[in-house]
Amino acid sequence: MNELQPEKTGYVEILRSTALIGGSSAITMVFAILRTKAMAVLLGPEGIGLIGIFNSIADMTQAVAGLGVQASGVRQIAEAVGTGDRDKIARTAFILKRTSTLLGLIGAVLLAALSFPIGYFTFGDQQQSLSIGLLSAAIFFRLASAGQTALLQGLRKISLLAQVNIVTAFFTTATTIPMVFYFNTGGIVPALVASSAAMLLSSWWFSRRLAGDAPTMSLSHFGQDLKPLIRLGFVFMMSGLLTLVSAYVVRLIVLQAGGVLSAGLYQAAWALGSLYSGFILQAMGTDFYPRLTAISADHNACNKLVNEQARVSMLLAGPGVLATLTFAPLVMWLFYSPEFHAASDLLRWICIGMLLRIVSWPMGYIVLAKGAQAIFFWTEVAATLVHIGLAYLLVEYFGIVGAAVAFCGLYVWHTLAIFLIVRRLTGFRWSSENCKTGALFFGLSGLIFAATLWLPLWQATVLGSVTVLGGSLHSVSRLIRLLPEEMLPTKIRRWVLKTV
Repeated sequence: MNELQPEKTGYVEILRSTALIGGSSAITMVFAILRTKAMAVLLGPEGIGLIGIFNSIADMTQAVAGLGVQASGVRQIAEAVGTGDRDKIARTAFILKRTSTLLGLIGAVLLAALSFPIGYFTFGDQQQSLSIGLLSAAIFFRLASAGQTALLQGLRKISLLAQVNIVTAFFTTATTIPMVFYFNTGGIVPALVASSAAMLLSSWWFSRRLAGDAPTMSLSHFGQDLKPLIRLGFVFMMSGLLTLVSAYVVRLIVLQAGGVLSAGLYQAAWALGSLYSGFILQAMGTDFYPRLTAISADHNACNKLVNEQARVSMLLAGPGVLATLTFAPLVMWLFYSPEFHAASDLLRWICIGMLLRIVSWPMGYIVLAKGAQAIFFWTEVAATLVHIGLAYLLVEYFGIVGAAVAFCGLYVWHTLAIFLIVRRLTGFRWSSENCKTGALFFGLSGLIFAATLWLPLWQATVLGSVTVLGGSLHSVSRLIRLLPEEMLPTKIRRWVLKTV
């Protein structure tokens, strides 16, 4: 038994961080469900479409004004922690937080100044320009809080990050629903501003004492330490901006093809499709990336960690994807309302794309950990072109379902492309266990998808239910076997393994 423990250490770390972030995400998901249901009932598909468009505008502005400082800040803080120099940690944290606040002010002014042309370009008139101007306050709050959360992540304070997520979700729900209830669509942007303010307050509260007292720095020293933060952040900024631009353009394609109603259906399917996978991807970015960076010079260790992360992620995500494919119409009804039934087909395609995303992202982090900035940037450029190109072609021929198919097609391409890239960088290969796990869940997903197309609803649901049960039992048994025996009482372990 003791000989197996070193092999299982990586799985324990992955499951522990996933449990912390995933547990908080489960709680925030409950709040998100409440908000989503309330928005659907109060606003309908058109209102949901407006929320998606305003969020896209805010996300793109944040990406441009933020200059990638949050992502580069995580790396800078982690490097400072690695030196054990408390003064360096304090200096890096001071620069990160001050820079984030300044960029927040610049971003807010930028969006306010451009609110009228953005409103005309997006909606074809000026009716929403004042709302876009008000959205500038959310940009300031978001970017100011980004410095706080980057500090928490760089210090690997995973439990504190989890608490920030929960507190933010609670206050967001408590403010959003009343605003939309009283002001209808007029309350959407004030609700987004309030949720961003809640994020800033909670992140400040949990990070306020972590880095020690603010150091005394001259302006020249501040500028010298700021340069590497901005230089690395620019690459992250361009990558994030490309992703957001593609999402924004796809929404515009849907909006122009089918109006606000179609945009609302697409936004609803997108939100649900990313809900379950979100906690896995969030945990991956929070703890997996810093750990991978620390060992990136060792190709074998790097590849081993990526395979471990991918295996755990597939085992956790697989049953959720199968369940969503099976019960898509019921899920749309429960989370939204009967008006959103037409989004069920979109949700199924997005779920397949999300499963591919979960497979490809661990490999993609190798490129970041290796510091291959040029490869990373041009891969993102290509992904943006593929996504927009597919959406433009497929929406024209298949309607709004084509937008969801385009997302799935994007990750078919991305998974193949990133595998070829990391194969050259580190000699990466999929482990035999991952090949089997991937074949199982993609095969079961294809079976359910085909059943929903060609079988009556009740037969497809019965077949899907049996498949979900089988996939879930497989995941539980495999996850338990990945843990050291001492982490579960012997009787419970034997009972569970015997049962499943």
